[in-house]
Amino acid sequence: MAEPVMKKVKGDGVSIQVATWEGKGKSVLCIHGLTANCRCWDVIASELSPQYAVVAMDLRGRGQSDKPESGYSVDIHCRDIRSLLEDLGAKPAVLMGHSLGAFISIMFASKYPEWVDSLVLVDGGGKLSPEQFAKVFAGIKPSLDRLGQVFPSFDDYLNLMKQAPFLQPWMPALETYFKYEVEELEDGKVRPVIRRENIEEESASLMGMDISEFYGSVKCPTLILRATEGLLTGDDLVLPEDAAQRMLKEIPNARLVNLEGANHYTILFRPMERRKDAILGFLSSS
Repeated sequence: MAEPVMKKVKGDGVSIQVATWEGKGKSVLCIHGLTANCRCWDVIASELSPQYAVVAMDLRGRGQSDKPESGYSVDIHCRDIRSLLEDLGAKPAVLMGHSLGAFISIMFASKYPEWVDSLVLVDGGGKLSPEQFAKVFAGIKPSLDRLGQVFPSFDDYLNLMKQAPFLQPWMPALETYFKYEVEELEDGKVRPVIRRENIEEESASLMGMDISEFYGSVKCPTLILRATEGLLTGDDLVLPEDAAQRMLKEIPNARLVNLEGANHYTILFRPMERRKDAILGFLSSS
């Protein structure tokens, strides 16, 4: 896979870290999920570059971006993205969002349509019932539990992550991803750089919003990629079929591709020809 160039750009009063892959075509801005970082896009970015210019951001509070004590919501991330795109001169851009990043992409396209060429929503952005939200957060609990923990070494941390059932089979890109998210402490110890309290603020904000209010005002072409497998149980889907069908019905210019056999994580990290073909075909036609 191609190694990205890392640099800092301007958010809304914060410094945002981005990974960039050079390309000749339209700009694609990749927005990660709740506790992720920009390196979750390495596989997909390598498939799109050099045909397209790819930029993957660390949301505030994640990766190497600034980490203010508070101020975590979809609306605030949208303001960061507008500043980031302005700083990069990337207008209009394709927004590709996974999980939380899909919610951010939908709101951004609704509020700032002049900045958006098209959307690729990767297993996220659906209107979920409180019951389904509870199932999803139970499914991602192992991922949330790592935050704030100190591990004796990076190898110990990585070995724990390798035991996660939803990351099977283990994929090489995951080691780069997890290496990027930790900071070294004394005596070789490591811990994830994300603060748990910031994620709790973000989660409460996300559960309190109705993303479907923005569907009708997304006017750009939209590709929805949906993972068909749950995380720990069969029904803890981040984008259930009924939620995806509602998006397809209410977002004016949307199309849906189901990626059979993928779950919420493998949809990003596993090389997948059907995903690659769907994204490239969409970008060339939109």
